[in-house]
Amino acid sequence: MGMPSIQIAFTELAASAIRRGDRGIIAMILKDTLPEGVSNPVVLTSNGDIPAGISEANKTQLKLALMGYVNPPKKVIAYFLPADAADYEAAFTYFASVKFTYLVVPTVTTDAKTADVVSYVKDQRANNKLIKAVLPNVKADSEAIINVTTTSFIENDKTFTTEQYCSRIAGIIAGTPMAISATYAPLNELSDCTHLSVGDMDKAVDAGEFIVFWDGEKVKTGRAVNSLTTLAQGKNVQFQKIKVVETMDMIADDIRTTAEDNYIGKYANTYDNKCLLLSAIGNYFRGLVDDDVLASYSINIDVEANKKFLESKGIDTSEMTEDDIKKANTGSFVYLTATVSIVDAIEDIVLPITI
Repeated sequence: MGMPSIQIAFTELAASAIRRGDRGIIAMILKDTLPEGVSNPVVLTSNGDIPAGISEANKTQLKLALMGYVNPPKKVIAYFLPADAADYEAAFTYFASVKFTYLVVPTVTTDAKTADVVSYVKDQRANNKLIKAVLPNVKADSEAIINVTTTSFIENDKTFTTEQYCSRIAGIIAGTPMAISATYAPLNELSDCTHLSVGDMDKAVDAGEFIVFWDGEKVKTGRAVNSLTTLAQGKNVQFQKIKVVETMDMIADDIRTTAEDNYIGKYANTYDNKCLLLSAIGNYFRGLVDDDVLASYSINIDVEANKKFLESKGIDTSEMTEDDIKKANTGSFVYLTATVSIVDAIEDIVLPITI
């Protein structure tokens, strides 16, 4: 009869983790009038998909996003609003039911709508849609917001503003393979950028700013961090790394979606079937360890949560063994607990040389 479907689904997800991490999906909100015969939104995988009748400025934004990094983004979904649209609500409504990874809005500063985008992203994440946004000059203090602050991006005789180059940064991040980070990604198309001292660059990164810099030969990204600066219990320095947050989001999405599609409602909530789910997720984690996405993991039935459930139902657990509590009937709830260690990319090299 073969393996249960839940096992197969998680095994396949683990096997494809690196490949799926090699790209992202960019959602872009643009203002323009689409030419006749072109429907909204426009889905693009290459420059050849860019509609001929839109403005040159919007063509440039789409081209910047599609450049990517090691890989191009999987696709760019461009939602077009009327030029006189007062807000982004129509685009927000559309994207609420569409799968994507990074949101970018090339006119967000001009429209004075940065706060609206930040609120939208935070609201979506609160409802388990784990999206992120790349925005200019916004101290959002959130792992879901990448705060680009470099002032000038110079391509020969043309200079882009921070707002105008967020699409390029989104493409770089979306095109970064899961096994590496976007730190020190070269922007070979640029001839120069705003120059900062080493001290100023360090301060910018510590302030949750995504910058690019001139290293004396080329322009490249600084440390790939998001805007999170306030750390607390359960949210340590790892949450400031774009790579680590993307890995966490991938794992959360994989487990939730696969459980919904292959487990929830399809199995009786017996101890054996709880162990089936636990084993399937464990296999998924093991595959991520094999691909150097995770360094280690552990997953078990959450005994304390089971105990609290039983006691809330008036069941005396004082004489029950841990094994009894694990095997107890917990209604429709499956309480699991897991710990993972995410592999970071090499970003800091310490090499004292003694002569």
